[in-house]
Amino acid sequence: MKEELETVTGLYQMAIEYLVTYSFQLLAALIILLVGWFIAAKVANAVQALCEKRNIDVTLSRFIASTVKTILIVMVGIVALGKLGISVTPFVAAIGALTFGLSLAAQGLVANYGAGINIIIGRPFVVGDTISVCGVTGQVTEVRLGLTRLENEDRVTITIPNKHIIGEILHNSNEATLVEASVGVAYDADIDKAIEAIKEAIVSTEGVPEDATPIIGIEAFADSSINIGYRYKVETNRFYQTTYAVNLAILRALNNVGVAIPFPQREIKILNGSVLNNSAPNNPV
Repeated sequence: MKEELETVTGLYQMAIEYLVTYSFQLLAALIILLVGWFIAAKVANAVQALCEKRNIDVTLSRFIASTVKTILIVMVGIVALGKLGISVTPFVAAIGALTFGLSLAAQGLVANYGAGINIIIGRPFVVGDTISVCGVTGQVTEVRLGLTRLENEDRVTITIPNKHIIGEILHNSNEATLVEASVGVAYDADIDKAIEAIKEAIVSTEGVPEDATPIIGIEAFADSSINIGYRYKVETNRFYQTTYAVNLAILRALNNVGVAIPFPQREIKILNGSVLNNSAPNNPV
């Protein structure tokens, strides 16, 4: 018990002596930290305001501002430690070694952040656009420094690390998605009437943008039909719903104007015991 009291007393005396000796240094270090923290916050806010005034993306503006604030606080901390008589050289060396180790361990993270900065500055797409990349398609809901989030019609969230976007072939159809399809009509059908019926069916379907004029024309002369191709845009968040509705509307429109959609047919002739099997468009067996 006596030894414990002596130990506590010794520590108390050491603390008193330290406070008496370095009280002014402690006060100066504390003031430096508080003032430095205040100035760092003000400078960070000013940098963010300047970036936003220059129409720089909000995410990038906040990243630059937070980076500036962190650097200033570290510099203030080094100055404060110097006021206490603590050598900062070992700390600088340790920070350097730690940074090197972290850079090796976080190469993927750094690559994602670097790619994110390229996306934010270059703006190959923005929130609301429909993109196809890495084999997936969806509407962009969020662009962050490390990742990009998409959402498809099924409300499935697709998260893509930004390093997998930069350097890849990217398809951007803005807020809509292009639909390419075709339908076969009989060779004896009125093609002009068929094209007009298809156009009317597409533009009258809910979900097809009013300002998007469909492109319709003869795509191919097939064995049993004339294939009429058509291309139109739909809202990405209603892609399948609108596409199915358009298909049904086209079928009804063609039936209403008396345009037949033929099925493949073959003509079979028997000559001297031999069978000839030839394609015969629009001729029943």
